[in-house]
Amino acid sequence: MVAFPMNRLATEYRKFAACPAEMRTLLIANAIYALVLPVIEIFVAAYVMRNSQQASTVLLYQLSIYVVTPLAFLVNGYLLRSFAVNYLYAAGMFLSGGALLVLMTTDVRTGTGIVLSGGLMGLATGVFWANRGFLALSTTNDHNRNYFYGLETCIITITSVIVPLGVGALIEYVGRNHVAGGGLNFAYRAIAISSLLLTLIASATMLRGEFSNPPKDKFVFFVFHRLWYRLLTLAGLRGLAQGYILTAPALLVLRFVGQEGTLGKVEAIGSCLAAVCLYVIGRVSKLEHRIHILAAGLIFFLIGSALNAVLFNATGVLVFMGCLLLAKPLIDLAYYPIQLRTVDTVSRMEGRSQYAYVLNHEFGVFAGRFTGCMLFIGIAAGISETAALRYALPIVAILQLPAIFVARRLPI
Repeated sequence: MVAFPMNRLATEYRKFAACPAEMRTLLIANAIYALVLPVIEIFVAAYVMRNSQQASTVLLYQLSIYVVTPLAFLVNGYLLRSFAVNYLYAAGMFLSGGALLVLMTTDVRTGTGIVLSGGLMGLATGVFWANRGFLALSTTNDHNRNYFYGLETCIITITSVIVPLGVGALIEYVGRNHVAGGGLNFAYRAIAISSLLLTLIASATMLRGEFSNPPKDKFVFFVFHRLWYRLLTLAGLRGLAQGYILTAPALLVLRFVGQEGTLGKVEAIGSCLAAVCLYVIGRVSKLEHRIHILAAGLIFFLIGSALNAVLFNATGVLVFMGCLLLAKPLIDLAYYPIQLRTVDTVSRMEGRSQYAYVLNHEFGVFAGRFTGCMLFIGIAAGISETAALRYALPIVAILQLPAIFVARRLPI
């Protein structure tokens, strides 16, 4: 009985060990940093909501991140001419931990405080993702990318079980037992310090690897092959929902279901099944399955959003969370290999640096993110925040569906 799982683990280890050294180093660093991602993606929104009591403030924070992120991609391109890519990636990781600490020691009730905090996180996010995208592109090939993203997504999903449970329990324990006076912000600051230490360890891991920088070529272009514009369309459609994916769970759970402890439990329970499913999909799926995986993710998101809008109660929130916990990683698992395959194809056709496409792609995503955030803020200002929480999600989910047809016209 014990031999079977041990043999399975040995097989999986040999599969991992057979990967290029740079790819393994990147996966290990990303696995450590994955312990910080749930804090950034789940509990930051809960912190801002708890301290501001306004859902629009949460979206304003996200919008501040999204405005600065593409600019950070641009600055990063020039920094790559003087600094090693893994050093910049490490700096982005560490800066994101610092940005968390700054946010959780800032008065988020003022517009200035929330915009400055969001801008700092946007700088960290831009430097992090710009180099992460290039490193994933340069350390993998089209044949091992499904495995790379399947394993990475599995790790992220597992940490989405462990971290929310721990963080949620800590916050509730501090409040219930009046630790440090019972102030929940004390717990949030302790979490931010712990996250900063984890980003330091992840950064140190990246410094051990040997990675190649992109060539010092021109990387700012305004005219591209028509195939690239199709990917930018897909990027914009995907970006529509990203602000909601990061903020809606916290906003809805805190409103209808419970506090941070409940938020952590909901995230953890839903992620358990998703972790196993996604690793299996990444392990066995082939190139031609990417469109089906993307379509499944978009449909799960639509179903969850529609049921939440119809019910708009605790049951609806739990159904939405269950669908979202499958939808987000499925979309990521399909989207990133399609993106990198298109970058490979167009960069060869046009003879340009791959970083030119990494940079330009971020502006396509920003267009979608900005539109999605402004939709929520517009509905909240014109009608009410309740209407925005209820109806913005299904509207965005419907607007995203053409992504399936756009993806079919891209290299897979």
